[in-house]
Amino acid sequence: MEENKNLEAQVAEQPAATPAQPKAKKAGKSKLTFGKVFGAALLAVVVGGLVKLVLWMGIFSTVGAFSNTGTTPIPEEGILKINVNLPVTDAPLKDPFAGFDFTTMSTTSSMTLYNVLQAIDAAKSDDRIKGIYIMGEGLGMSATIMEEVRAAVEDFKQSGKFVIAHHDTFSQWQYYFSSVADKVYIHPEGSFTWTGVGATTMFYTGLLDKLGVKVDILRPTVCKYKSAVEPFFLKEMSPANRAQMQSMVDAMWGEITSTVSKARNISVEDLNAMADNLSVVLPEEAIEHKLVDSMLYSDQVLKLLTTEYVSEDFSFVDMSQYIASLKPNNKGSITSQVAIVYANGQIVGGEGSDDMIYGETLAETIREVATDDYVKAVVVRVNSPGGSALASDIIWREMKLLQEKKPVVISMGEYAASGGYYISAPADAIVADKMTLTGSIGVFGIMPTTGPALEKHLGITFDGVKTNAHSDMGQGFESLDATEYKAMMRGVDRVYGRFTSLVAEGRNLPLEKVLEIAEGRVWMGSQAQQIGLADTCGGIKAAIAIAVDKAALGEDYCIVERLDDVEGLAAILKSLNVKARSLVRSFSDMGRMQEELTKVEQFVGENGIYTYCPYAYTSVR
Repeated sequence: MEENKNLEAQVAEQPAATPAQPKAKKAGKSKLTFGKVFGAALLAVVVGGLVKLVLWMGIFSTVGAFSNTGTTPIPEEGILKINVNLPVTDAPLKDPFAGFDFTTMSTTSSMTLYNVLQAIDAAKSDDRIKGIYIMGEGLGMSATIMEEVRAAVEDFKQSGKFVIAHHDTFSQWQYYFSSVADKVYIHPEGSFTWTGVGATTMFYTGLLDKLGVKVDILRPTVCKYKSAVEPFFLKEMSPANRAQMQSMVDAMWGEITSTVSKARNISVEDLNAMADNLSVVLPEEAIEHKLVDSMLYSDQVLKLLTTEYVSEDFSFVDMSQYIASLKPNNKGSITSQVAIVYANGQIVGGEGSDDMIYGETLAETIREVATDDYVKAVVVRVNSPGGSALASDIIWREMKLLQEKKPVVISMGEYAASGGYYISAPADAIVADKMTLTGSIGVFGIMPTTGPALEKHLGITFDGVKTNAHSDMGQGFESLDATEYKAMMRGVDRVYGRFTSLVAEGRNLPLEKVLEIAEGRVWMGSQAQQIGLADTCGGIKAAIAIAVDKAALGEDYCIVERLDDVEGLAAILKSLNVKARSLVRSFSDMGRMQEELTKVEQFVGENGIYTYCPYAYTSVR
């Protein structure tokens, strides 16, 4: 240990390292000859063949990569490596090519939260795994996934094994996760970010005004916090929206600072002072304020490990490698199952196999577990901002019927808000992560009018005939008149009334209480527990434990994941189509603007009434 301290001191004393295109020719007249036509046709065939070859190479590369998984044996002396930029997903990806990058023709490993939690739990008692090493740049995990994985690493430490973290640079989220380590190290020329949490909303009203597009907003007056529609008619946040966003970032920052305070024995007041004064930017400042323990290069970290913790014969074990090596740990009776069902993505109508929640598809999965006599309890992992109100109600009905037959426990991920909360309401218990975005009990509708813009900018006009005064309502050529607006609002108000009544019934709360905490307001998971929208805070492991207890299964049970497998050539072709669109967009990357335009496309392209939460951690720094 003394040698270790001397090494750290030596490194701390080291000085810092010194750091017109040509004009095109005018096209002349050209006659089409047989040779030119034949050449063009031949070129098309060759290019088409090359494209097919590339696609098939991608397919075989992906299959080969997947088939080689788990072939590397686990060493007798290993350190489990957790890379923070590893793409850990809340639910298994339905896209068979989700991990394949056609721009680089390479495969990126991805894994589910449940896989990672199982691996860390197994590593506690695995004599081959001596400790955990946290490293990597960037982030591949959402805030709630980091919250659950961090808790698992905290539990891993109870085994007496070590946890070390080393990064070249630290973002706030990286540091939040890495602060669980016994020792935290930074590159001598790295950087540190500690600024607090902020959230920004993009508004499109000015753009719509320039284009001449009018948007009819259908929102109950009581849903003042339902801010998903604000970007379409305001240019800044409303007072209600500002209040809820401030509450949200305050709660998120409070969770980060309280966690770091406990881990590093630094007061919350000091952590806030550091952020307000931007006191921590340089590695030396991070050491001075006790956020990290020392500055080390990667080779010095390796020397530290072999000096203090393991022998020189050790090897790092990648998380994906370790997961692949694990055997199923279900030793309980196959006739006593706890089924995990995933509700991941935006809620839309109909059937489908991509990474969204299709009302009919999920309803069918719920019906299957309801009629499966081997399934004694169900955990539904909800990670959804909501979407179609009708599809949400279809799913709610099957959830209610399921709950009448066997215990149902909700495990909330990054968000389970609006429609995501709608489908959660019938459960026997709701478990939310502390940083889950939930609630948003509200409803809205959007009716864009593009007729005037098409005429002004493109010269396109419309005319037609109709049998009644409102036969052409909702076509988007003209704005809603007073009668039409009132008619549409009757549907919106009805959905809101049903939504709040279902929450009151499912949560066993007075309707008056639900109306107070509804209004479209978004709550953090920690806040949701306090107001009765969640029963407790915790992750999917806590939800499973509650389900086991409610079903009185004791120790004799097994856990099964009920997945919607991708089937058929059509599913593969659909996946390739999505990849192709993503590839085209990557050549003209619009960054966050592209993400925002996608949201607009989703709203404009779908009809009906929405139960949707506008926030996600991608818009929060």
